[in-house]
Amino acid sequence: MRIGLNPNKNKQLVTTDYFHQVVIPVYIPNLEGYFKNSLQLLSYCLESLFKTSHTKTYFTLVNNGCCKEVENFITELHISNKIHEVIHTDNIGKLNAVLKGIAGQNFPLITITDADVLFVNNWQKATYDVFSSFPKAGVVCPSPSSRVVKQYTYNVILNNFWSKKLKFTNVVNKKAMESFALSIDNPEFYNQYHLEKYLTLSSKNAKAVIGAGHFVATYKSVIFNHSLRRFTEYSLGGESEEVLLDQPVVNEGYWRLSTEDNFAYHMGNVEEPWMKESLEAIIEDETEFQQPKLPTVKTIKWVNYCKENFFNRIIVKPLVWNWFLHYKGLSKEASKKYL
Repeated sequence: MRIGLNPNKNKQLVTTDYFHQVVIPVYIPNLEGYFKNSLQLLSYCLESLFKTSHTKTYFTLVNNGCCKEVENFITELHISNKIHEVIHTDNIGKLNAVLKGIAGQNFPLITITDADVLFVNNWQKATYDVFSSFPKAGVVCPSPSSRVVKQYTYNVILNNFWSKKLKFTNVVNKKAMESFALSIDNPEFYNQYHLEKYLTLSSKNAKAVIGAGHFVATYKSVIFNHSLRRFTEYSLGGESEEVLLDQPVVNEGYWRLSTEDNFAYHMGNVEEPWMKESLEAIIEDETEFQQPKLPTVKTIKWVNYCKENFFNRIIVKPLVWNWFLHYKGLSKEASKKYL
């Protein structure tokens, strides 16, 4: 039986000042073996976020089947109002956990980050500078990589193919790229040419690296308005990240870019002294931020389709691609060994 009218019926939600959501899926099923240091690394990740993020940042953490110790740690952070939203679920896979974090929210910017990322000062400012300087930027990674130059970048490359603003420039933070390679247990991930130069696009006020990685990136939320899927069958890897995070960006006519310098470090699964040192070196910044202008772009599907196929069938052919790399500033030797 129901008596009376629910007082919340037909009421609009109160407008929020938050405009940037950070979604962190966390899977730490135990604190042994591979996951021995994972709780400590999660605490580093979250503390670095709390120290470096502005007050209009909304934190969403998805407990994706964590053990009781981790669940208690997360709950305490929620109770103390350091985390705004916590979603508890069994292990449903990283990308499905991300989908849960995005659903039911409407923030203009969404950062999706792994739970083993250490953020440093100015990661948001640097990200916003790229969005503001390149209206077609749809996703910005705060950790540049020369290895993603061909991954869903056909539109930005073709749009600027003949422009002198698109060219290879010197890597700003070589040590950060080497650190990433070590964090994934692959010291040879970058060769000497990757560590010397990457492909960048310049504007009047900023420079961005072509391509964006997955372990942390900030998206314009409009990208997911038409392409947000309900479910992926992969728990991790497979084609899930490409289908859910890469393809939608270019489908909507946006570019995948990264900041020129490095503002986030991938820690991996083993605690090392530099992590605590980097965390202690962070200066808490209480600078207030205004939402950056985030213009939407329109794309014609058949034109986009033609660009993608032209790039994948013609431009990336070894002879053409090597010529392109040389045309944009690499030596002939570097062009042959870059990718």
